[in-house]
Amino acid sequence: MTAEEPSAAALAGRLISAPEATIVLAEWADPGGGDPPRYIAPLHVHRTDDEAWYVLEGALVVRAGDRDIEVPAGGAVIVPRGTPHTFWNPGPDQTRYLLVMTPRIRALIDALHTLTASTSERVAAVFEEHDSEYLGWP
Repeated sequence: MTAEEPSAAALAGRLISAPEATIVLAEWADPGGGDPPRYIAPLHVHRTDDEAWYVLEGALVVRAGDRDIEVPAGGAVIVPRGTPHTFWNPGPDQTRYLLVMTPRIRALIDALHTLTASTSERVAAVFEEHDSEYLGWP
């Protein structure tokens, strides 16, 4: 799919982006966590990028700054740039959600998933390389 030729594409479990696009859509799932929370991402800040979630099935809790926001199926939340955040599946059942992000956040996630040694120092360096800050695991 190109920016000049928009079309509908199956998203289930995939990414949708276009060359030169300013947003990327990804459908992701989490099998369930319960109590205590099993965080999907560490606490972090994107200095220049906003990020959003739209829950398709189940629920997510998104910590944005000092607030924990429960997002049920059909709900959405946007975390503005500069806001510390993390997220998790609060229940024992699967959740599916769309992550709406910038290409820089996508590159950050890709870089984190390819790390062979995930020391705190290396993870922090990868966040810095993508104009973000790693704040550790809650």
